[in-house]
Order: sequence, then C-alpha cells, then structure tokens
Amino acid sequence: MKNRAIVGSIAITDPSANRTVNGSASCAEKLTAGTDKHKRLGTLGAQTMPETTTATGQQQALALLLTLTVALTLPVVVHSRQEYYYTYQDPYDDDLSLWINEQQVKIFSGVAMKIYAIDNGRVSPHIRDPNFSQYLPVIPSEVSCVNFTWRAGSKKYYYNFDRLMSVDENILKPPTISIKTTGRVPKNAKEFSVILPCSGNVSGIAMFSIGLLIQTRKGKPVPGTPLRIKLRKECAHRGPDPECDRKCANKGVCNEDKICQCPEGYMGQYCQTALCYPQCMNGGNCTAPGTCSCPPGYQGRHCEGGICAEKCLNGGKCIQKDKCECTKGYYGLRCEYSKCVIPCLHDGKCRGVNKCRCKPGLSGDHCQIGRRQRSTCKRPCKHGLCQPNHTCACDSGWYGRLCNQREKKRRNINGVGGDAGRLPKK
Repeated sequence: MKNRAIVGSIAITDPSANRTVNGSASCAEKLTAGTDKHKRLGTLGAQTMPETTTATGQQQALALLLTLTVALTLPVVVHSRQEYYYTYQDPYDDDLSLWINEQQVKIFSGVAMKIYAIDNGRVSPHIRDPNFSQYLPVIPSEVSCVNFTWRAGSKKYYYNFDRLMSVDENILKPPTISIKTTGRVPKNAKEFSVILPCSGNVSGIAMFSIGLLIQTRKGKPVPGTPLRIKLRKECAHRGPDPECDRKCANKGVCNEDKICQCPEGYMGQYCQTALCYPQCMNGGNCTAPGTCSCPPGYQGRHCEGGICAEKCLNGGKCIQKDKCECTKGYYGLRCEYSKCVIPCLHDGKCRGVNKCRCKPGLSGDHCQIGRRQRSTCKRPCKHGLCQPNHTCACDSGWYGRLCNQREKKRRNINGVGGDAGRLPKK
C-alpha cells in the first residue's frame, strides 16, 4: 500500500532543447547536464526560443515555478506557517496518473519525490478550485515550458486538449503542446510539454488557459475532468543592452551577450524584481526574496495575519486588520460578548448558547451545581457538597465544617415554637 502526496500538477521548466524523450519534447534535459557555458537568454518567442541558459539561471526560475505548481493543490490562503499535503492510501498502482517524476523534482527542489495531480484515477480536489489561479505568482519571463508526465496503466484512456488559449495574444501566443491535441494516454509513463511562446516584441503579463478532458474507453469523463487551468505568464523583450554591466541590479551579472543573468530569488530584464512565494497577501510588497513588506494593519511572513488596535478577548485571535476570530461561545468585534446570558460561575468558560465548560467538581449549564466527591475533601461532607476549594457547602438546615451539625430552631417572643428563625450557619 502506498501513501502518496497529491500536491501539484505541473512542472515548469526552461526549454533549453528541442530533443525528445519517449517521443515528446523535454524542457529540462540540458539542465541535468549542468552546463557551465553562459548562453543567451533571448526573446522567448516560438521561433526564437533560447538555446540554453546557465544551470544557475535555470534552477532559479525552475525552483520558483515548482513551488507554484505545488500551490495548485494546496490551500493557498495561509493563516499559519504550516504547509500540508492532501494524501490518501491506495493499494492499487496501475491506473491513470499524472505527475512530476522524482528526477525533475530533485532538480528543482533538491527533494526526490513524485508530485501527483492525478493518482490512480483520482484527481486532487484542490486543483478543481476555480479560484486557485488568483493566488498563484506570475510565471517569470525566463520560463517558457511546462512539463507533464502521465500514464494510463492497464486501462484505456483518451485525452483531448480542448482549450489552449491566450487572453492577450499581443503579449503571449496561444500555448502549444509537444504531442497531438487528441489521442490515447500512453500505457507506460511518457513526458509531454506545454510551450508558452511570448510574442517576442511586447513586454507585459498575459493570462492563458489550458483545458484537458480525459475519458474512459466508453466515453465517460474521468471524475474531476476536464481540468481547467488558468495561469499568468510574464513576457519581456530582453535584447542585448550595451549598458548591461551597469544596469544589472541585485548582484545580477552581465554576460558576454550583454544580457543580465539574475541570482536566485530575482527576475526581470535587469534583475530588479524580487520573488516571494507564497505571494505577499493583503497588499503586501515583495521587497527581497521571500520577504514581504506588509501594509498597515497586517503582519506575518506573507502578511497573512492582522493587527488589531484592541486586543481580542476571551481567547479570540486577530486574523485581519481589526478583525477577531472568536472562540466558541463568544462574539463581537473583540469577542467581548458571551453567548451565555447567565454568566458561567466559578471560572467556567462559555462554550455555546448558555452552555458552560466547568472546572472539576462542578456541573450544570452554568457550573452552579457541585458534586459529592470524597476525593476532594479530606473528610466527607455529611449533609453538603464538597467544593473545589476542599470545603463543604452545607444543605439547608445544617452547618459546621463537615455539615454535621443541625441548625437549632428559635422560639419567638410569644414563646411559640416554629420557624421564626434559624441560627445562621457558622
């Protein structure tokens, strides 16, 4: 039985070669060779794609975009600094799967593992979220190819890329793929690529979308498909600049072709743009790699947390600017109001409408009832209840440290017995 993490669906790489692997184009093939030769990062048009880049430049862009792909299936709005995976166990390993292989992931992140979008016929639920694209960073201009690996296993599946479009073709041409747009998913694992060709002479950011329908041999769509993926791609005209050597920022290096090669964590024609992932939230700005400058009222590594001018009460947490998230049983701007109309007694905590969580030794909706507990008092209360402070609360008509003395009746002024008065408890 295998326990798999379904945390992504796309490997984004820099296409430095047009050679094929298993009959399809490989965008990352030359990265594994670790070339040291500085090559030109030219215009990213379909006919002028760069021959190669340095290993450092590739790893910079690839590592960034790998984190983007992981976000495709992560709950992206972060209210804590924890990251987690959607996992399940499946005893079978011979059905439709779509993933990034261990070798690619290790090149990008240094960790050898498979990242699945579809595993044994099951689509990750988060990739179907129609709003996920708005939380993702823009694909840098240096990166212009997206790699997938898939296999059908023992069953027959047929695919159809029914959508390959660019919203702004002046900036980005429609995406192309290295295989036919329709056909049969290969039985054994094979790799294919989605190429993102910039127009080559216009700078800007364009939205593009990819649609993938997968059906069984009976024409029934695989649950969760068609996949609808929308992403944003940056395109930049990056021709040679004679003044490159004095314009490259953030320790970028002007290569022999007069083009800036950026260090890890920066992008842009002159390496002027820092990269943050996840993106800075709530209007924050990425001022350095992985560092966000938050607007007033927000805090946290990614500006995901709020700052409240007044402290949240009763265990509430500040989640946005001047907004508290209250614990169960409380409400109000500062969680100052209790849902318990009658206050909880003896330091009890309100946990619902008129429901209190009581301390040991007490019970009742408002913690008003004690329980007879010999274990909390050294000697048992004869006619009373043992309290949390280890003293006895006597029943009516009894008094004393152990509630073992009966109250005496007084006679009234006429000498008539009755309930004219009782001696007070001592």
